Amino acid sequence: MNNLIQVVNNQATTTSLAIAEGVQRPHASVIKIIRQHNDDFEAFGRVRFEIQPFETAGGTQQREVAILNEHQATTLITFMRNIGVVKEFKKRLVKAFFEMRDELTQQRQAPSVENLSRLEILQLAVQSEEERLQLEQEKHQLEHQIKEEAPRVAFAKQVEIAPDAISVAQTAKILGTGQRRLFAFLRQIGWVSRRNEPYQAKIEAGCLDVKLSKWEHPDHGLQQSVTALVTGKGLTKLQRLWNQH
Repeated sequence: MNNLIQVVNNQATTTSLAIAEGVQRPHASVIKIIRQHNDDFEAFGRVRFEIQPFETAGGTQQREVAILNEHQATTLITFMRNIGVVKEFKKRLVKAFFEMRDELTQQRQAPSVENLSRLEILQLAVQSEEERLQLEQEKHQLEHQIKEEAPRVAFAKQVEIAPDAISVAQTAKILGTGQRRLFAFLRQIGWVSRRNEPYQAKIEAGCLDVKLSKWEHPDHGLQQSVTALVTGKGLTKLQRLWNQH
């Protein structure tokens, strides 16, 4: 019973002989059950039979032994009467299969260094270094991309918090310049007139807006002033034009 579970073709298996010993039944009767219900067992894969030698008082004999995977072994147990010895063996069998599955999983995930050749170890080292260099390159690319995107991200945040239309002074502050310089630029690109009043075309395009206010002149009476305002759309466009300038 020390060899209850073996690994065959990277799969945990047991034998009809091990089960017969475990449930304390003649091996011939266990093989008979497998033969009688062969279709049920082969629903979980082909049952493989081997001819194995064994020693008797009369000398070396041979017998047929079935190699069973976990599902086939469990199916075999269900065809036996659920007496105490069968119940106890079934628990040991299930535990043994579970432990072997866990061991096989660990072996697949972490191959033992002792079992690797020098060439395999070197190949693993080269692969590890290539992966490290690839990650380092991706890190540098990401840092460079973040650096390039930073001004646009900062400006986008300023636009997000800006009201629908802001003054030229506020716009100049966002663009990092002065109000007088920005007005000169707006005149240069044809957004406002010499009196710093927005052109109708830019208002209709949604880039500029106006604030109308009235004031009392001591000699000329009631007067009206026009103040240029920059919209969110205009602010985005101005940022691009200002950077080009």
